[in-house]
Amino acid sequence: MAAKVPSNGLEKLSISDAGHKATNGGAQNGDAAAEHSGDESEGDPDEQAADAAPEAAKKKKNKKRKPKKKKKAAPTAQTDPPSVLLSDLFPSKIYPTGEEVEYVNENRYRTTSEEKRHLDNLDPDFLNDYRYAAETHRQVRQWAQRNIKPGQTLTEIANGIEDSVRRLVGHDGLAEGDAIKAGMGFPTGLNLDHIAAHYSPNAGNKTVLQQSNVMKVDIGVHVNGRIVDSAFTMAFDPMYDNLLAAVKDATNTGVKEAGIDVRLGELGEKIQEAMESYECEINGTTYPVKAIRNLTGHTILPYSIHGTKSVPIVKSADTTKMEEGDVFAIETFGSTGNGYVHDQGECSHYALRGDAPKVDLRLSSAKSLLNVIKKNFSTIPFCRRYLDRLGQDKYLLGLNNLVQSGIVEDYPPLVDKKGSYTAQFEHTILLRPTVKEVISRGEDY
Repeated sequence: MAAKVPSNGLEKLSISDAGHKATNGGAQNGDAAAEHSGDESEGDPDEQAADAAPEAAKKKKNKKRKPKKKKKAAPTAQTDPPSVLLSDLFPSKIYPTGEEVEYVNENRYRTTSEEKRHLDNLDPDFLNDYRYAAETHRQVRQWAQRNIKPGQTLTEIANGIEDSVRRLVGHDGLAEGDAIKAGMGFPTGLNLDHIAAHYSPNAGNKTVLQQSNVMKVDIGVHVNGRIVDSAFTMAFDPMYDNLLAAVKDATNTGVKEAGIDVRLGELGEKIQEAMESYECEINGTTYPVKAIRNLTGHTILPYSIHGTKSVPIVKSADTTKMEEGDVFAIETFGSTGNGYVHDQGECSHYALRGDAPKVDLRLSSAKSLLNVIKKNFSTIPFCRRYLDRLGQDKYLLGLNNLVQSGIVEDYPPLVDKKGSYTAQFEHTILLRPTVKEVISRGEDY
């Protein structure tokens, strides 16, 4: 999910008394029994036992055996669409490692340092949660890449992705607090053409994906607040290939060059150089691919998609360094337009501010909505569709009041000039003590 540079800063039988009655009957007939004690009698115990044994055996033989229930075999592959819990595919609950890259130069020692290895093993839950989220992301996005086709509505695409994520992590987000445990890290971005970021269909949206569209698909998955943020671009006409290649190259350059002690401004310069070495011919006109200078990558904090550091995608004077333990979303955006975006269009993305001021809300709808947001999302970004599926209605007035009060942040769509085309690729990286782990890396990108 893109971070925009500010304008000024470019998870019974009961027991009867029958036995008592039988005892009394035996006493009354004792003499008769003695007179016939030497006779052959049907009451001879040995004969009775002999007669009874075959009968009992016959009954036992005829008794039907209940068929044993067969144990279901554990699933070994994901379904289409994705519906198998990831924890069923990985019974050990140990999830795949991302791409591990050794540090270079003065940080090369970290790979073999015992001290750094110790630090790396201090919090295994941190890594496993991230890898759980990343594997969920990979399986869902690769399904999406195979199945998204022109003619589908954006709402159909978004719901397909989000429902798949919720099924894989085992949290549908409908019970109070369930979405805070695991699920969507932010609303799925489906940004067409000149819309670079922060667009997700609201209720009633009937936009249909066209053959001529360039669509950025930005997906966030979280497990216990550990958010994996990764995006890709889809185009169905080869004339956009160079635009996509430029942005993918720029993102891979950023991922490659990122590391502990790297200065963010210098990293931005390398990203820009890679991207702007491309040009793209669209309908007979050649366009230089420009880095969108007021969009950046960013650090990711627990339950907070935008951390305190920004990763520029153009050269800047920012001397801030990447540090051990940082989690970064390295995302780049390229455009055939101005290379600059502004807010425009109906808002879908919102998030409760972590530093929200204490405000005496007078609007009852705002108070009740704030309670719903806190209990269901905390500071994880949400969209109107998420409120709809919780059964909320007539909430817009209250939502706008929360935005105006500075309690909730709104994220309107970010657009370049109309008629232009934009592309995005993004990965989440962990700057571990011993290695850099590109947690979201997959065979697709």
